[in-house]
Amino acid sequence: MPPNSCQWLDYGPSGAVYLKVQVVVDFFHTGAGMHKSSWQNRRHGRRSHRQNPWFRQHGSNERHNAGAQQSPRRSSHCDDEAPSTSSGTAGSSSVPDLPGYYYDPEKKRYFRLLPGHNNCNPLTKESIRQKEMESKRLQLLEQEDKQGKKIARLGFNASSLLQKSKLGFLNVTSYCRLAHELRVSCMQRKKVQIQSSDPSALASDRFNLILADTNSDRLFTVNDVKVGGSKYGIINLRGLKTPAFRVHMHENLYFTNRKVNAVCWASLNHLDSHILYLLAEETLYLTVLNSFSRLCLMGIAETPGCATLLPASLFVSSHPGGDRPGMLCSFRIPGAWSCAWSLNIQANNCFSTGLSRRVLVTSVVTGHRQSFGTSSDVLAQQFALMAPLLFNGCRSGEIFAIDLRCRNQGKGWQATRLFHDSAVTSVQILQEEQCVMASDMAGTIKLWDLRTTKCIRQYEGHVNEYAHLPLHVHEEEGIVVAVGQDCYTRIWSLHDAQLLRTIPSPYPTSKADIPSVAFSSRLGGFQGAPGLLMAVRQDLYCFSYS
Repeated sequence: MPPNSCQWLDYGPSGAVYLKVQVVVDFFHTGAGMHKSSWQNRRHGRRSHRQNPWFRQHGSNERHNAGAQQSPRRSSHCDDEAPSTSSGTAGSSSVPDLPGYYYDPEKKRYFRLLPGHNNCNPLTKESIRQKEMESKRLQLLEQEDKQGKKIARLGFNASSLLQKSKLGFLNVTSYCRLAHELRVSCMQRKKVQIQSSDPSALASDRFNLILADTNSDRLFTVNDVKVGGSKYGIINLRGLKTPAFRVHMHENLYFTNRKVNAVCWASLNHLDSHILYLLAEETLYLTVLNSFSRLCLMGIAETPGCATLLPASLFVSSHPGGDRPGMLCSFRIPGAWSCAWSLNIQANNCFSTGLSRRVLVTSVVTGHRQSFGTSSDVLAQQFALMAPLLFNGCRSGEIFAIDLRCRNQGKGWQATRLFHDSAVTSVQILQEEQCVMASDMAGTIKLWDLRTTKCIRQYEGHVNEYAHLPLHVHEEEGIVVAVGQDCYTRIWSLHDAQLLRTIPSPYPTSKADIPSVAFSSRLGGFQGAPGLLMAVRQDLYCFSYS
């Protein structure tokens, strides 16, 4: 297209159209709007339009189509006309992108973007983007409902896998890995019925977080309460079987009036006997009248943050054998962002908390604490199982390991240092403890080799801008699961970073409705089948292999 031409000049021979468009062209050529010589510029524009060879080449086709298109185009000259609900944008079509204007490909014209306030039906970039995302989500949901069998990799289906295995082209490890990928691509969504003594409470409170235990027969849930605060409960997953997906919520619930920053299972008395959670700090304010007769807020009381060990037996109404529920332990830890429980024998019965520029390792039995100073806020943590190391992810993008054999600020306590370009939100150590996987707030997921301190694999497609989102790694099935800020659940192959599946949310995309997921190779216990649990709003869904 010539530099002085514009595609919307084709809308018709009407002088008013050319007049309006030429003002826009003058605006871009001179850097200002209308000026004193605008009439001369418009006359010069019509003259250059007739003399330009590109316009002469296409002029005959435009005049031929002018008769059929003149009436609808004239009817669309009014600025008050509403645009269509088409999801196209100026950036995705061949027309130029005008600042402050939105191009509707269906009506083939521009509409001015409204500021988004003092208007009952504003047309803003955010509303256009939401409309496009919702259209894409509905299309993906429709495709998932229609396609019962999906193929994660081209050329690999059930029959081809079996044939290649029999011919010896695939070893046992590769066959199992590809079989899991095929089953993951064929999982279908089923709604789970939650049975409880108080169904009204389940219908009103939204899921904020779900966390499965090691054996995947219990699901710890955190729900947001309408009046403020959080509600905690445990769901028994042993009834999660086809064809009826039913689970039972234990009757006893636990409430707090503050926000939860982090949660993990803790093995104090036995495996997953407690839940460790962090409560955020809270400041109470009082509205007072100052000396200038103006209202102001004054902080009168501050509730510090704390780490609490909540016994899982508290949620069960009946205790077999007359066992009494365990004790509730609370530790005052201000400003904590993350937590992790240690299963390492050299840090037995200990948990860590990531604070602002500090890491605390606390012994539950003795109350002894080790403090390690950092240069940034610690947003993610995980203990290694064999080596005495604690891995931490910081807001600055740094990932470092603490050698637990070093006491407090002794020399050499930083064992490994890796770096991301954005704040690290999740750190996962692989089973052999030779690699670590991390995700950050830029949507980057990397697999690091701890021996060479180099990134060996990157997983594309994850969406994150500022949220603290978890990462799930399952080596037995060879998959990586993450929920993006766009509310899509993505599943990758751990082996080669191939994106296997993208699952849309059952509800429209919203910052308040980001799903929380839990994947397990044995949902419901040792006899369960592999599958994915998804909690969004008040509903729980299951994506099962079978």
